[in-house]
Amino acid sequence: MSGNQEVRIHDVWNSNVEEEFGKLRSLIEDYPFVAMDTEFPGVVATPLGTFKSKEDFNYQQVSCNVNMLKLIQVGFALVDEKGDLPATGDVWQFNFHFSLNDDMYSQESNEGISMDIFGELLTTSGLVVDEKITWLTFSSGYDFGYLLKSITLGELPKEESQFFQFHRALFPRCYDIKLMLRMPGSLNTKLKGGLQEVADQLDVKRHGVRHQAGSDALLTAKTFFKIKQQFFSDNWEKVCFFMNTSASY
Repeated sequence: MSGNQEVRIHDVWNSNVEEEFGKLRSLIEDYPFVAMDTEFPGVVATPLGTFKSKEDFNYQQVSCNVNMLKLIQVGFALVDEKGDLPATGDVWQFNFHFSLNDDMYSQESNEGISMDIFGELLTTSGLVVDEKITWLTFSSGYDFGYLLKSITLGELPKEESQFFQFHRALFPRCYDIKLMLRMPGSLNTKLKGGLQEVADQLDVKRHGVRHQAGSDALLTAKTFFKIKQQFFSDNWEKVCFFMNTSASY
């Protein structure tokens, strides 16, 4: 990614959401790598009961929190195979509607996007159900959980296996940086921590404000391509296989 390219992280609201999804549709053929981040109220619930495994507990925790809460923001950064943004330098930050009375969150935004409109536009955007699109994420269990919820407008599946059936259908090609750093043979990377910490260790610079979805999405894209180039240039096919057989919460 060019270090001197101007970046424009712009907010998307209810008034311009259709127009901005139109721009995304026009770009995905040339910029098929979609780095994504979500911002949500946090983890407020812990599931109770007996669980089959640690993975089962982790999924149930994702599920109960996603079912209970609503999105604050979704960020998309579209880049090409070199990690470069479109010439305009656009990064998208979608802002969602909250009702102070109805939602478990202390912010009200009358200009925010409703979940059903976002899900409908995402479904018809060309970003989902297409193996030509590659999603780039960091610890993406909650991220994809909220995207799936926006599309189905229902609760997440009760079983992790059902969730992954939906996941593979809607987002058939994706890479999770956190998983890349766990894969066999990646110990020489010695990269640890959250997205910002990993980016700092790689000297990847942030544009925008931390914990804003647009900024985090762009940082995810830049970090992904830096890791790919620096650590996995000789064994990328192994990374592809590992990504298709693993999960990250």
